[in-house]
Amino acid sequence: MTRQRSSRSSTSRRTPAQRGGKSLGKLRIIGGEFRRRQLPILDSPGLRPTPDRVRETLFNWLGQQLYGQQVLDLFAGTGALGIEAVSRGAACVDFVERDPRVAAQLSTNLASLHITSSAVHVNDVQAYLTRPAQPYSLVFLDPPFHQQLAEPCCKALESGGWLSDGAMIYLETETSLAPGVPANWQLHRETQAGESTARLYQRQ
Repeated sequence: MTRQRSSRSSTSRRTPAQRGGKSLGKLRIIGGEFRRRQLPILDSPGLRPTPDRVRETLFNWLGQQLYGQQVLDLFAGTGALGIEAVSRGAACVDFVERDPRVAAQLSTNLASLHITSSAVHVNDVQAYLTRPAQPYSLVFLDPPFHQQLAEPCCKALESGGWLSDGAMIYLETETSLAPGVPANWQLHRETQAGESTARLYQRQ
């Protein structure tokens, strides 16, 4: 799931074309229960699903740790990471996406997979992180590039009570950025693909 993101929700049952959008293509689920399922992606400026190779690397890092986990997918966009987590056994995912059209498509895709344990929240991520928190064991954080959102969101996650002990945090940023993260986040894995760098941290 990557892109110049936002938050999501379901506001209409109309097709993307009827809502003024176009189908950009398909998102392919690469593992788990929904493996090989293809989901439509809305044509929205900056929407950039996390590439298959990066997703495969990330979920290889996570291994069997997904079963029963509570997951938070911030700047969710297409929901690629959160849906992949559900497919691989996560108990539920809270998706946060700002753009109502993108959120509506995500909600439609969840419904098509009969995923009822997860929710789409149409909200700005920084505003969402000021809410009363519940702890998550896995967080996906893939903010829009070149907007200096990574560091404040990391700080809000740590200070706001959003992370359980030992939580894993996936952070994807432009390669030119060296993100400042809380001192108790230990870098677990790192990889680079094109203009983006993906890092997986564990909270100590």
